[in-house]
Amino acid sequence: MIDMKRHHPLTMLWSLWKLVKNSFAIILFLFVFRQGSESQWLFYGRIAFYAGISIGIVSIIWKWFTSRYTADDKAFHIYSGVFNRTRRTIPYTKVQNVNRHTTLFHRLFRVTSIRFETGIKGEDATFQLHVVSLSEAEQLEKIVAGYLAEDAETVGATEERDTLDAVQDMEEGETQSAPVITDEAMSLPAKEKQERIVHYHSTRKDIFKASFTSLSFLVLIPVLATLYSWVKDFFPDEEVTESLLLTWLDSWWIAGLMVLVLLIISIALGIVRTFVKYGNFQITSDAKRIYISKGMMEQTSFSILKERVQAVKITQSPMKRLLGLAEVELTTAGSLGESEQEVNSLYPFLPVKQAYTLIEEILPSYRVTQEMEKLPRISLWLRLLKPSWGWIMITGLLWYFKPFVFGQKHAWWMISAILLVWIATCRVMDFFHTRYILHQNFIQLRAGALTSILFISKREKVIEVQITRNVLQRWFGVASIHTVNRAKPVLHHRAHDIPLNTAESFQSWYMGRTQDVQTR
Repeated sequence: MIDMKRHHPLTMLWSLWKLVKNSFAIILFLFVFRQGSESQWLFYGRIAFYAGISIGIVSIIWKWFTSRYTADDKAFHIYSGVFNRTRRTIPYTKVQNVNRHTTLFHRLFRVTSIRFETGIKGEDATFQLHVVSLSEAEQLEKIVAGYLAEDAETVGATEERDTLDAVQDMEEGETQSAPVITDEAMSLPAKEKQERIVHYHSTRKDIFKASFTSLSFLVLIPVLATLYSWVKDFFPDEEVTESLLLTWLDSWWIAGLMVLVLLIISIALGIVRTFVKYGNFQITSDAKRIYISKGMMEQTSFSILKERVQAVKITQSPMKRLLGLAEVELTTAGSLGESEQEVNSLYPFLPVKQAYTLIEEILPSYRVTQEMEKLPRISLWLRLLKPSWGWIMITGLLWYFKPFVFGQKHAWWMISAILLVWIATCRVMDFFHTRYILHQNFIQLRAGALTSILFISKREKVIEVQITRNVLQRWFGVASIHTVNRAKPVLHHRAHDIPLNTAESFQSWYMGRTQDVQTR
């Protein structure tokens, strides 16, 4: 347990760094770009800036002195304020995700940050320590994990006693024997205590392939644009800049050498960027949780309870589909913290077959079926006949303004025709990519034109379903199905133009949810 204590002293330095970072643009404007200006409003602006920074520093120190926290046997308790004292209590049973993020600042002082996410809405639904020692972070995580494990064992023991009592009641009049504990119940504590299993660890080959799949080498394009802008500023006469550039490009071997050097530099930068972001990527799990860690310079680790996984999404972009790769993303009931960290995503560049195997390894209760049902041919004609309101509006604007494109007066109808062909092509591709299947208590839906998304969820995790039919769908005998899963934000997934009998089966399938979900 953790006794009542203040936050780590480095929390003040961390907050001060964030204050300076958020004010960096103002600092540049007031003290660098307008350094020699004697304007009156800049003078008062600097005074206001000094006052704001002073208030921010005092607020940081005051908040550190007035904020405390403790962890007992059942919950976190967070105290803040002096005159208006506030106390927040977050039970361990509400904790769904644990997120660690270690920046360069944390690595410099050998500390980390930890965040405990709950399924409750609002800013007060999380307990976060921006700076905490590594040993205390481990201790806090073990406290939560240990409590949840004990709670699960208590529930299991209660259910076992209820089962034994029921058996004894059914065997009235017979000689009572000592209760027999099954092998599954005997092995439960051992399973809880087993070590983590490593399912995946990124290699150099994976990083190299990921650098091309993610198109990270294109990062050099904005760098070159900035460099060219700087050269233009250095040579005020644009004719000098253009003549210098044309002189370089006049010789084919110089131009080819420049393109080759730039391509090599671009690829190298892409590989380095991908290595820094996805290097040391590891996926492990134990009986209760899934653990994801990544990053070389800034390290992020994330753990999630397996029972909190609401759905699995497998995404394939055109480039990934060409190379046979996919990204697996876990949808959870709780918040995932800062979205830019992408901690809920398994390795984004997994081979498709390995991704399917990995899902079944880390989530034994999930099954992935590769053989799925196709849409009927009638659905293709329906999609082609369905009007595109976007195309109609754009065509109307083009007809009204009749813009000149490449010197062509009547180019507007060519643009409209190209847009219509593109929309029809996307609808055809979406038709061939769309698949569906209801397999026991699982549902799998796949859709998408350029980027396809495979959605997998258990019936007990689907909290709401909806079947809709518009006028054209009624004529063609098809329907759309809509599923809702608990998440932040709520996850909606749809499949359009499936056969009507399948939609009716989907409704009957969902009605069987009462067999999977028990209410007390």
